[in-house]
Amino acid sequence: MMEARIEALRREKYETLLTTTPGIRLVRGTARFIAADALEIDEAGVGTFRLPFDRALVATGAAPVIPDIPGIREVAFWTSTEALAATKLPESLAILGGGNVAVELAQAFARLGTEVHLITRRGLLSALDPAIGAGLAEAFRAEGIALHLHTTPLAVREEGGGVALRLPEGELRAARLLVATGRRPQTAALGLARAGVECDEAGAIRVDAALRTTAPGIFAAGDCTTLPHYVYVAAASGSVAAHNMLAPDAEAQRLDLAAMPAVVFTDPEVATVGLAEAEARRRGLAVEVRTLPLEAVPRALANFDTRGFVKLVAEQGSGRLLGVQALAAGAREFITTAALALRAGLSVGALGEMLFPYLTMAEGLKLAAQSFSRDITRLSCCAA
Repeated sequence: MMEARIEALRREKYETLLTTTPGIRLVRGTARFIAADALEIDEAGVGTFRLPFDRALVATGAAPVIPDIPGIREVAFWTSTEALAATKLPESLAILGGGNVAVELAQAFARLGTEVHLITRRGLLSALDPAIGAGLAEAFRAEGIALHLHTTPLAVREEGGGVALRLPEGELRAARLLVATGRRPQTAALGLARAGVECDEAGAIRVDAALRTTAPGIFAAGDCTTLPHYVYVAAASGSVAAHNMLAPDAEAQRLDLAAMPAVVFTDPEVATVGLAEAEARRRGLAVEVRTLPLEAVPRALANFDTRGFVKLVAEQGSGRLLGVQALAAGAREFITTAALALRAGLSVGALGEMLFPYLTMAEGLKLAAQSFSRDITRLSCCAA
């Protein structure tokens, strides 16, 4: 049912639109750059031809990364695609990875009744504030998810219809293996160097805020670039790139990610926007930080769920809000409020003076802001 719905939406929103819009030709095949102004196209069932262009947009997306572990390519494993399409729950599941996809699927399968082992060479969500990974790990262990942190399998093999992973601490057997160790831009076969398009060490196309690459007239958008891998970022970058391909430079739009909210859909949820403390300090900023435990948020107390915290990073002196990190049930809903405050350039003082409805999880932002200047344990129930 899910695949049928996706296919119907793909036809309705994309293929039908392309084939019925005048001036658009849809070609199914492979393409590679042969110059800064020309592609070589191998069209399925037709043959190869040269296609010159004035402007080009690269939006080839990304594909799962398969780690270099002995034996892994000889066993049947899932990526997130197969995991989400599965019609039968495995009794046990070993997951490689500690990023967004890995943690979301680990908790989902565990709550459906699968015995889950999560194996990651770092901690959980290691790119974020360390307190987030530590707090999420505590929540996962409480649900019975087995965590093998700072661990890399030495080898993988098929065993009794399932898989066996040799870990430094011993052998682990599971009915299924899910590889969720990240995604790599699909750019290797495009011949980008021949067009003068530069990539980073992972193969991601370098773009500026206008989505221009290092080659004049060539733009790129989405997961094949150095941009964050989120569907809403891909959509926004595609719109900006398409506009700028046709507009004069003076009318160019720019993609501003300074206040980009991000959510990991676990329970408790992870939501972030702006700079984390470590990143702010790496940039040479003098900062003040406050971490508000959820025990101090009335709505969390009313929900009988005080797992997590709200952390604010502010510029020392001015109090300007620089970033928010939250581990909390409902964080997905209030992180946009934090993003708006960040985009507006509010200080934590101004944020603390705003009126927030009582009882809401968003009130945690106000309380965290007030903790920069007062003892919130002595406030009334409505944070006045």
